[in-house]
Amino acid sequence: MNNFTFRNPTKLVFGKDSILELPKLLPSDAKILLTFGGGSVKRNGVYEAVISQLSGFQTVEFWGIEPNPKVETLRKAIALGKQEGVTFVLAVGGGSVLDASKLIVNAIPSERDAWDLVLHGADRSVQTLPLGTVLTIPATGSEMNRGAVISSEATHEKFGFYNEYPLFSILDPSYTYSLPDYQIACGIADSFIHVVEQYLTRVGESPLMDRWAEGILLTLIEEADKIKAQPADYDARATFMLSATMALNGFISMGVIQDWATHRIGHEITALTGLTHGHTLVIVLPALLREQA
Repeated sequence: MNNFTFRNPTKLVFGKDSILELPKLLPSDAKILLTFGGGSVKRNGVYEAVISQLSGFQTVEFWGIEPNPKVETLRKAIALGKQEGVTFVLAVGGGSVLDASKLIVNAIPSERDAWDLVLHGADRSVQTLPLGTVLTIPATGSEMNRGAVISSEATHEKFGFYNEYPLFSILDPSYTYSLPDYQIACGIADSFIHVVEQYLTRVGESPLMDRWAEGILLTLIEEADKIKAQPADYDARATFMLSATMALNGFISMGVIQDWATHRIGHEITALTGLTHGHTLVIVLPALLREQA
């Protein structure tokens, strides 16, 4: 096992009606920028649930963060945040909204361009705004890690960006009931391959991490079958949601060399074609394993 230092300060608030905890998690004087995707949260009731907990808070809303968030869109959110003088960002959505918000919270207080932050690293000369999240799509693990992936429409590039961890993340498995089967499948694939790329490593002695990784992999396989057979199975969805978080919050990578070749190739495919991230991974991983065998 390699030497390591571990830290993960994100507070995880998990379960049915966990959104009721939101007011207690926010600074009482916060002026909040709410970030959203394309509007599904209005159709499935999540938007109303969030807004109902924000009475008494000043809020500004930004809509339109797309899957595989584009820096061109995020510049608009950053400009809005600067103009309104927001002090907190609350991301409501899936991994793309959460990833985008990790860049937004660093770019609002910074004078640097958002794409420059992606290319050259977060601005450590400024105080990054605090970030909270309300997760609606289990997949990326972004709710409990400091990573993000941002695209540029102008250059057809997609790169990783690292900033501070979310202050808190609210996970209610019932928010996943409205997800299409394809989205669930892509989320399970993304989570599964997150684990694989921390499990198939060159470190010989990491039995605890190996057993932990194997447990998540087996659980994802089992819960995928349950969700397909019984879409209303809350416990199966809850287990999947937590598994997706545990797959990429740093726990199973302690002391382990990681290999993110599949993800990096998948990012290139998405940048060029727009294909859903999880879908690219199930194309790339089998081919990559055959090539390396």
